[in-house]
Amino acid sequence: MKYHTKAKGIVMLEDGTVFHGLSAGILGTSTGEICFNTGMTGYQEIYTDPSYYGQIMVCATAHIGNYGVDDDEIESDSVKIAGLICKKFSETYSRPMADGSLQAYFEKHNIVAVTDVDSRALVRHIRDKGAMNVIISSVEFDLEKLKAQLDQVPSMQGLELSSKVCIKEPFTQGDPASEHKIAVMDYGTKFNILRNLTERGAYLKVFPMDTPAEEVLAWEPDGIMLSNGPGDPSSMGTAIENIKKMLEHDIPVFGICLGHQLLSLASGLKTIKMFNGHRGINHPVINLISGKGEVTSQNHGFVVDRKSVDANSNVELTHLHLNDDTVAGIRLKNKPAFSVQYHPEASPGPHDSRYLFDQFIEMIAEHKKVNA
Repeated sequence: MKYHTKAKGIVMLEDGTVFHGLSAGILGTSTGEICFNTGMTGYQEIYTDPSYYGQIMVCATAHIGNYGVDDDEIESDSVKIAGLICKKFSETYSRPMADGSLQAYFEKHNIVAVTDVDSRALVRHIRDKGAMNVIISSVEFDLEKLKAQLDQVPSMQGLELSSKVCIKEPFTQGDPASEHKIAVMDYGTKFNILRNLTERGAYLKVFPMDTPAEEVLAWEPDGIMLSNGPGDPSSMGTAIENIKKMLEHDIPVFGICLGHQLLSLASGLKTIKMFNGHRGINHPVINLISGKGEVTSQNHGFVVDRKSVDANSNVELTHLHLNDDTVAGIRLKNKPAFSVQYHPEASPGPHDSRYLFDQFIEMIAEHKKVNA
């Protein structure tokens, strides 16, 4: 159903809290885990990030849609958020290079949104009460019916979602004559991760999430990229076992976000659900190796348990989140493998951390040289 400017909208949280607003996007009902992003720009890249699959997004910035959408500013082939809540939703846009309005974009991708909500109060409530499920609607306003539907929504903890967004068949990207071949394990990868690798002279083969390690290794990659993605990493047993087998071959491995968590689980560490995740483009991280600070783009609701890192003699803590001292990066002491919890490819976000892609390419080159 198409959007109607006079339609009402409602937001009901798992704890019974209700917010009222107006409809945007299509008329309908949607459910998921509520989360908030503090980024002031880059909403289209955020909405198309596969890591947000199954989540209802609250945007902390007041104005959404004001610069429209651009066909080149996407991180996957479709909108991945389950719905949107915001303060002001602009049907018009002023950017000359835009290809259309966010409203038309949401209609195309069947996204329900509720606007004219006190998003500041909503974010403060989530921050204080923690992550929880939510239902939004512009067609159903009976609180008992909404609550009954919301009660059927599964918890994000224990939920495997990568299979909902990953590719079904392998594909290649880049120049086959490139110096390095990198296998990318797709758990919900962003387009910009692939761009950052091909821009550095790599030829990629992207594999579905549960591709057997033997099949990946048969391609004879020089390095393995573990991508970002949605859901609870501890629910992905097959992926974890495949990574364990890959590590046995001492091929350089680089993990980002969910890939970081899966590498950690494959290395004997633990992951935990956060009270509130990190989602935004201004998160401060310190590189414990160089001593330099980084402003980073982040999007995650799970994190590697710091105690399990400290107790593992084969793992070194390399990066730390400065807001809450959570694990932001590790490297394995006995394998050519490292990972970060944040997004060095950004999009949206700062480019402070793109050196990590250079570090990965250098690790591959050094490994090939030593093993020539």
